[in-house]
Amino acid sequence: MARLIKSSGEILPNVCIDTLKDMQDLVGGYIEFVYTLEDSVLVVNEEGLINKLPLNVGVSLLTGHKIVGDVIQIPIDEFNKIK
Repeated sequence: MARLIKSSGEILPNVCIDTLKDMQDLVGGYIEFVYTLEDSVLVVNEEGLINKLPLNVGVSLLTGHKIVGDVIQIPIDEFNKIK
């Protein structure tokens, strides 16, 4: 199941990602996909850097890149089923 990794460090398991609007609401704006080597896809706020969202330390350490704002982590097998 998808989980929300908040920039505060809080993790919310089993978030609903049935629609584009669901994902946009969770990250607070337009979405962008970030593919990882960890067999998952991250959904981030596309304008997070522009809007100066807070650094998401946990996800940034996972990816090795500066990631800001709340992030949805989706296992790759679940992501591949999204239509």
